[in-house]
Amino acid sequence: MPMIDLPLEELQTYQGRNPRPADFDAYWDRALSEMHAVRADVELTPARFSAPQADCYDMYFTGVGGARIYAKLLKPKNLRSGGHPALCLFHGYTANSGDWIDKLAWAGAGYIVAAMDCRGQGGRSQDNATVIGTTHTGHIVRGLDDPNPDKLLFRSIFLDAAQLAGILLNMPEVDSRRVFAAGGSQGGGLTLACGALEPRVAKLAPQFPFLCDYQRVWEMDQAKDAYKELSSFFRRHDPRHQREQEIFTRLGYIDCQHLATRVRGETLMAIGLMDTVCPPSTQFAAFNKLTCKKQTAIYPDFAHEILPDWWDIVFEFFNRP
Repeated sequence: MPMIDLPLEELQTYQGRNPRPADFDAYWDRALSEMHAVRADVELTPARFSAPQADCYDMYFTGVGGARIYAKLLKPKNLRSGGHPALCLFHGYTANSGDWIDKLAWAGAGYIVAAMDCRGQGGRSQDNATVIGTTHTGHIVRGLDDPNPDKLLFRSIFLDAAQLAGILLNMPEVDSRRVFAAGGSQGGGLTLACGALEPRVAKLAPQFPFLCDYQRVWEMDQAKDAYKELSSFFRRHDPRHQREQEIFTRLGYIDCQHLATRVRGETLMAIGLMDTVCPPSTQFAAFNKLTCKKQTAIYPDFAHEILPDWWDIVFEFFNRP
């Protein structure tokens, strides 16, 4: 079989390269305390889009730092109290929550669905962060030069994902035992972050998750495409790599492989072994740290692309008792 990474046998035991900051747990415990203190002020407005099987809403809530976060929310017709599963959907890097139409199948199956726009990317969520240092080269490095690691933008985005799940968990129509999360690439990373920071999420379906094992990406010479800002940051701000260890350690705060140990929900992860955007080893770094019930769906000949049958498999996974 062609390979762009380690052999599968080595991938299945690979533990990652990116450093884990010594105060990682305290960092995220502090972040969660900040999130739990936020008054979400959830606002629902009927959307311009309508469908016969669901009520569609533009939903806004307040995240950490006071930013207003947008999500598409769909509720099935004929709601019953406490009887509905719920699904958090997360999109790929720089994109947005997408069209309404592809969420209707979930609503038609009785799910309450929330699809979030990430701060400052292609949707409606607000990016109100003020940081010291560059903002030119993207969200991974946003706040990397600020003296306060709490200013890392993905800290806020991860917390938004967890807060969204908490909002669904508190809806009277939702069965709190059946709240799920799913997404691909950045959405896969956010799925892991959501389940880590809101451990009541019962099942997770990350697809080729982004935001994992940054140092491995660099060492494989794959700091391009979605990870290009890593290369750009070093070229512009540390051209001789004098701060390499410091920078990768700081990135460790927002590395999903280190958050994976907090996940409690059953996890099904799709991995394409020809993926050069999010190399397989970086994904396995997170998967191998999961201590929950878990399994992989391996696609040997596929890269960072549409994976046949994946969403059918996810639907069946979420609907199994």
